[in-house]
Amino acid sequence: MESLRQHIEAQVLSLTGLSLGGIDFESPPGDPGLFGPESACWQVHGDFSSMLIGGISALLLQMLHPLALGGVWDHSNFRQDMLGRLRRTAQFISGTTYGARADAERLIERVRRIHAGVVGSLPDGRPYAANDPDLLTWVHVAEVSCFLKSYLRYRNPDFPGHEQDRYYAEIALVAERLGAREVPRSRRAVADYLQAMRPQLVCDERTREVVRILLSAPSPSPFARPYAALMMQAGIDLLPDWAATMLELRQSPLKRRLIRGGVHGSVPLLRWAVRNGSLHRARRRMGLPPLH
Repeated sequence: MESLRQHIEAQVLSLTGLSLGGIDFESPPGDPGLFGPESACWQVHGDFSSMLIGGISALLLQMLHPLALGGVWDHSNFRQDMLGRLRRTAQFISGTTYGARADAERLIERVRRIHAGVVGSLPDGRPYAANDPDLLTWVHVAEVSCFLKSYLRYRNPDFPGHEQDRYYAEIALVAERLGAREVPRSRRAVADYLQAMRPQLVCDERTREVVRILLSAPSPSPFARPYAALMMQAGIDLLPDWAATMLELRQSPLKRRLIRGGVHGSVPLLRWAVRNGSLHRARRRMGLPPLH
């Protein structure tokens, strides 16, 4: 049984930012990082499956903004390495959430440097820049709103409203460190922001190409293939109805029920198997007991 657990854990961690290395989540002892173990961020970002589902949904939502898509299209190797892109994003999220303060600050500064070189123009001539404060806000809100929505659906539907607001207020720190401005800090502010952004969003041939590549991205192993396919569909299901309609990814009510049932049926095994994720290592750094 232990060898099975270790095998499943190794397969799961191969999909995360931990597979990239470079961050020691267990040192220095007692360093709380940017947020600390009592934060809402530590709760929301702690479940691998809900974060993966939220990350997939966030990527689809982000790509509806032409300027965000332009930067990815011209300056990313996502066509050849979609999994690598997801891992790098996962490393940034886990590192800024659970890493020691120095590691979190280093990751933020590295992304700021990368953003400085991501500039260009859309086919229609509009300029884009990854360090545009308004664009950074869009990418951030699309991402964290999907993380929280996935957490509520698949991990903790009883997460109190005031804690949801605290999550948005806490995680705004990372966006602001990256250069975002007027970052929404509550459920109401996030909902109003997303509604206000809808006129700027489009789905064109580039957007549909990103969707095609994401849906056809290879799994890292035969073991992970059915799980990855389920997570992909769960990420689509998590999208707002208006976004799914724009992307031509609407699912029937029956399919949605099957997807959600599949996720709820599969994630307990993964939660049982994973004992050495970023959250677990950070808890050891803080001298806290293991999760059960």
